[in-house]
Amino acid sequence: MLKTWRWFGKKDGITLDMLRQIGVEGVVTALYDIPPGEVWSREAIDELNHVIKDKGLVWSLSESLPVAEEIKYAASTRDQLIENYKVSLANLGKAGVKTICYNFMPSIDWVRTDLNHKLPDGTTTLYFDKIRFACFDCKILNRAGAEKDYTEEEIEQINLLYEEMTATEKEALIDTIIVKTQGFIHRSIAVGNSDPVTEFKKQLQKYAGINKEMLRENLQYFLQQVVPVAEEHDIMLCIHPDDPPFPVFGLPRIVTNEEDIDWILRSVPSRSNGLTLCAGSLSAGTHNNVPALANKFADRIGFAHLRSTQPLPGGDFMEASHLEGNGKLIEVIRILERERPEIPMRVDHGRLMLGDGEKGYNPGYSFLGRMFALAQVEGMMAVARKEIEENQHITYKQPNKTKNNVPIGI
Repeated sequence: MLKTWRWFGKKDGITLDMLRQIGVEGVVTALYDIPPGEVWSREAIDELNHVIKDKGLVWSLSESLPVAEEIKYAASTRDQLIENYKVSLANLGKAGVKTICYNFMPSIDWVRTDLNHKLPDGTTTLYFDKIRFACFDCKILNRAGAEKDYTEEEIEQINLLYEEMTATEKEALIDTIIVKTQGFIHRSIAVGNSDPVTEFKKQLQKYAGINKEMLRENLQYFLQQVVPVAEEHDIMLCIHPDDPPFPVFGLPRIVTNEEDIDWILRSVPSRSNGLTLCAGSLSAGTHNNVPALANKFADRIGFAHLRSTQPLPGGDFMEASHLEGNGKLIEVIRILERERPEIPMRVDHGRLMLGDGEKGYNPGYSFLGRMFALAQVEGMMAVARKEIEENQHITYKQPNKTKNNVPIGI
């Protein structure tokens, strides 16, 4: 697989020169300054592409070409927004960006309650505490009917926690759940908003009355419009699993398990309708066997997020070492190196270590922590490739590269 790295553009404190030095082959990026729903012009795409190529790298994949919320909840404006999406898709395809990661999570992307959970070795990791999350949901957000989503025992724990929390702790929880983790991926709640809780409640209200079946219908409608454009330009659209893979804030989730993925891929049967195999998101659910999912859907996987999570008692989970956890990455890598060696992969949600926490990186996107994870994953990839050679008595075929040893992409 191609070793790629998510780069947040010119404002990213991690430079392309740094990525070249640590063995990164391709860049995963997007036009982060353009709000969801607006067209990505060919000129803007070409400008960013030039910056990447000038550093001897390739724009391997767009993550994300975001789907506007109005498309997800089927507002009256969705058809125009889908038309805009189709133009952006075509422009990316013409520029040579042939893999697109997107998600269909309503209102909020990934959810954690602690961005700096300290581990015994002094590093920190991302953590989801179900009771702290529920406390935010029931007591700070005051979502109508939220208590129905929790057991009586959990409600007791929520009440005790809320009574003990200081005002500073409550503000920190708000900042973690709906500001810091969302602010760099087009969320109005994070752009100088003095009352993010009220703004977030407004976003949730837009999904009132929408259940899982309706959200599925909205996704299928979207795919039926955009997949023909993707086919025309040889693009693979890869939906990202929900993170975490279970309902939050009373919102429906439709990419949580094997049945969900199977339904999506069958709903519009085209190679351009594909999957981002995020081992981290999927492994946060004890109901998911990630290697089995990789094996079953291998021919429709166009991109891999290689990280792992560790489910814990009571519904908690944490980002695990890339060598450990429920993601079982070595088994996933064995499957992908055998079945999909041409696809891009990237490590994700690295720990904070050796001063990473002082650099102001986006949550989950440390430099040294991800570099360490990349080394671990590269070692597993080397093992898998050697096994393939020995088992099949063939020479492992590396992805095509240019004369400068830079991958040409897909």
